[in-house]
Amino acid sequence: MTLTQLGAFVLVARLGSVRAAADVLGVSEPAVSRALAALRQHLGDQLLVRDGNGMALTEGGNRLFGIASQMVALGSDAEAAVRAAKGAPARLRLLVSSTIAEFIATPLLEGFGRRSGGAFDASSGVASVGEMRVLLPNRLADVALGPDLRGDADSGLISEPVLKYRIILVAGQNFRAAGSPGRWPWLVDSSGTDPDSDTGRLLRGFRVPESSIRVFPNQTAAWAAAADGLGVAPAVATLVSRQVRRGELKVVDTELTPAVACWYVTTLRPERRTAAARYLRNFLSTPDAMQLMCSPGTGVSPSRFRPPVYVTIWS
Repeated sequence: MTLTQLGAFVLVARLGSVRAAADVLGVSEPAVSRALAALRQHLGDQLLVRDGNGMALTEGGNRLFGIASQMVALGSDAEAAVRAAKGAPARLRLLVSSTIAEFIATPLLEGFGRRSGGAFDASSGVASVGEMRVLLPNRLADVALGPDLRGDADSGLISEPVLKYRIILVAGQNFRAAGSPGRWPWLVDSSGTDPDSDTGRLLRGFRVPESSIRVFPNQTAAWAAAADGLGVAPAVATLVSRQVRRGELKVVDTELTPAVACWYVTTLRPERRTAAARYLRNFLSTPDAMQLMCSPGTGVSPSRFRPPVYVTIWS
């Protein structure tokens, strides 16, 4: 029985499918299936069985789950302890929404690095709301910036508001609204596939059918398509302000937009927080961090989050 096998089991159980676990780990589905099969054989129990479109724990799997989660977390702690013993910078793993990844994460972590004097080895990557709720409690990430992750009291997650912003709809100058917004062509980034994201909730609020949604690699590409007259695109007002000022895009008001939303910083409870998580949480409340979050960036393609502890184990 290995940490690889236990980690695969925990993620499949929490995310509900082998495919979702493989996506988070950055490995193939057969690799996750092999790890799970080896653990089943070792323990003589199926642990997880198919239940409709998801997975359900057996009695043995249910008893294993809490223990396995603790062991995976301890594996992350062990890696951190060895890094500290060698004098290596403490690792900071930041989860962000796709919008923050594209425009804010890079300058924010650069500013954090300057303020901390290089004391932390910081990395960031995109994760869905559901993935964040799995990765943080299992210490496969240290901090999340984006959605409010409160709700499950047993998760030990604390979400605190960081910055309010406005969500707007933008379109090309020649766009003419016809019918209800639910009938318009919608141009979104990957967040549009996450029902718990701001974009996902907006699509649901307007009852937009899947046939009316086009998903682009990032928001910059979605806005470019909107400027070409292909539809409407959701946007954070401050991040798209440059294109609006230049006349490339115009704001389209609806019954649900503009809407006020908020980014949250989420960590574990104080007694379980890493030093890096505490330092970043404090940094996010500084004027420097606020300026970085409010200032539009040029936009970079978001990358998927890869838990470093798993990258090491699988390789």
